[in-house]
Amino acid sequence: MKSRRYLIAGSLIAVLIIALVLLVILPSKSTDTSMKFTDAGALYSKSVDLANEGKYKEALQAADQALALNVSSLMPVIQANRAGILTVIGRYDEALMAADAALASEGNLTTTHSIAWYNKGDALRHLGRVDEAKTAFARAQALDPTLLPPNDMTAFVTPQSTTAKSPLPWFLAAGALALVFLTGGVLHRARR
Repeated sequence: MKSRRYLIAGSLIAVLIIALVLLVILPSKSTDTSMKFTDAGALYSKSVDLANEGKYKEALQAADQALALNVSSLMPVIQANRAGILTVIGRYDEALMAADAALASEGNLTTTHSIAWYNKGDALRHLGRVDEAKTAFARAQALDPTLLPPNDMTAFVTPQSTTAKSPLPWFLAAGALALVFLTGGVLHRARR
């Protein structure tokens, strides 16, 4: 009989300890998650504000800091925004990866996906991949009719050089060429 009382008392104490642990530990973990969400959201908002002010490098830093907090529910919108920032600063391949990361996210993300498609189209356009850009812009507009593609798809195509440029400025190259002609003439006269 005594052992049964000890068993019941022990079980009751164990239940109380478990309840206490759940009340103390779980809320603190929830607070950490909530803080990360709030911090990531604030950094995302900061990146948008900085981009709107034309401070693209600072905007990218804020977006990268938000991504580092690893809040999965904010990742798609942060990546869609990063794609636009990366396109503006000329990092087109990275912009495509950011847009694809946003597009890979599942769920009811119509606005995020429309922005990601638009930014992907813009990066593709700058890379001269006009047909792919048209498709991306069309997908963006299908999700959000207010996102109109550019009228001239080649207006901002970043030219891809097909000829090698001289590593020397033109005046150094001209001076070097003149020196070759002068010394060649001097050497030619000396041989006579």
